[in-house]
Amino acid sequence: MNRRLSSQPDGISAEQQLFLSAHRRHHHIITLCRLLLIVIFLSLWETAARRQWIDPFFFSSPTGIAAYLYQMLSDHSFFMHTGITLLETIASFLLVTLLSLLCATLLWYIRGLAEILEPYLVILNSLPKSALAPLLIVWLGTGTGTIIVAGISVAVFGSIINLYTGFTQADPEMLKLIYTLGGSRFDALRKVILPGSVPLILSSMKVNIGLSLVGVIIGEFLAARRGLGYLIIYGSQVFQLSMVITSIIILCAIAMAFYKLIQNLEHYYRKKY
Repeated sequence: MNRRLSSQPDGISAEQQLFLSAHRRHHHIITLCRLLLIVIFLSLWETAARRQWIDPFFFSSPTGIAAYLYQMLSDHSFFMHTGITLLETIASFLLVTLLSLLCATLLWYIRGLAEILEPYLVILNSLPKSALAPLLIVWLGTGTGTIIVAGISVAVFGSIINLYTGFTQADPEMLKLIYTLGGSRFDALRKVILPGSVPLILSSMKVNIGLSLVGVIIGEFLAARRGLGYLIIYGSQVFQLSMVITSIIILCAIAMAFYKLIQNLEHYYRKKY
């Protein structure tokens, strides 16, 4: 009996060990397939550019992108442009998270306010945010503040609607219990709504980080002299397609890193609670 237990650490049964091994093997296979897909795509792209199946002047090539990335690292422009876009995105994301959580809480807490403002929030969320960018430049001028506001405008209205909808769908039995025991609406908010909405908030954050990045790039298209958005618009104007595609790839890497960070936070919360 003791030998059997010692061969199964932490009390994990043989069936559980088999399941965990199969689960890990499945994830390894998925990761390998993803890497293989990228390698095949890059190989076909490079081959097509070298054999002139596509014009490398317009489509660039993986080696051309690697050369431009090396140039950016050598002259330190990579750190300047990427760092500026990162700071603006993080600032927009944090402000979107704070504002949307605060506004959704107020809408849930004050029912009349929600009935008044909900149609306006839907309209503002449906409005193309690129149409607001020229107005923001006129009102706020060019600079980091305008770009951060542009990033906020893309994500905040949809996030408010999403969080408020989630708050209204909280467990009615738990709310009834709070009110039956003499609790106030604030007690229901503190003990039921906010704790029960943590997965929703984390899920909303995964969407908001991508939308904030989109808004920042829109702002940099119009109101910046530094940043990855500026490199994209400048590179397209002077037909330096390696600059454009390299900047887009860096943006993809940033978006993936932010997404994985919030996803790991979500997994940690689910594992702990």
